[in-house]
Formats: sequence, C-alpha cells, structure tokens
Amino acid sequence: MQSYTIGQAARLLGVSPDTARRWADAGRVATHRDEAGRRLIDGRDLAAFSIEVSQGGGGEEDGSYTTARNAFPGIVTAVKLGDVAAQVEIQAGPHRIVSLLTREAVEELGLEVGMQATARVKSTSVHIDRA
Repeated sequence: MQSYTIGQAARLLGVSPDTARRWADAGRVATHRDEAGRRLIDGRDLAAFSIEVSQGGGGEEDGSYTTARNAFPGIVTAVKLGDVAAQVEIQAGPHRIVSLLTREAVEELGLEVGMQATARVKSTSVHIDRA
C-alpha cells in the first residue's frame, strides 16, 4: 500500500502542510514513521480521511492545483468493478469526482483505493450556477 508524506497529503487534501501536520498531531489521521523518521500516512487512511474532510469542510485553502485546466490531482477513494465497466471515485481536495470507464482501463492502470491519481475532465457541456 502506498504511503504519503505530510506534504503530499496536504497537497491532495487541498490544505497547507501545517494544517495537515496539526490534524496528524491531533490524531485526526493516523501516521507512522519510515526509516528516515518522516511521518507517513497510509493511502487507505488518507482516502478515508479525505472523505471526512470534504464532508466537514476541513480545508483552509482554495485554488488551482496546477496550471493545466481541468486537472484534479487527488486520491482514489473507491473502485467498483463490473463485468465490463467500472466506477472510480477520486477525492481532489474538497471535490469528489466520479468517473465511469472500462474495467480493462482500471486494471491496466492498477487503480485501487489509496492511490494517487489525477482526474482530467474534458467536456463540451459545462453548466455553471451562480451562487
């Protein structure tokens, strides 16, 4: 299982490293240390925590993660495989992105809960609501 440093987790959660560190210090997300003494968060724990944060609005920073438009780096929080099709959910900061794709594509990419992934969105129909 992939593990993430506090800095990587912060980027995936859409918060500052200081916020991620405070959450870890408060016991909101479990950490362990590697051989070099760095604090790491297991991918499955980070996936579960990212859902909790998104539902509770725990983030403190807004904004784009990259200069590439419509790219949402995040962590895989669910993979549902059917006979031919699959559904993959990614939590990208406060955004939950759900993609329907082929089972073959999921297997080729080796997607599983806790992995880092980027959702790229291309659409000819985007709806915008005014707040």
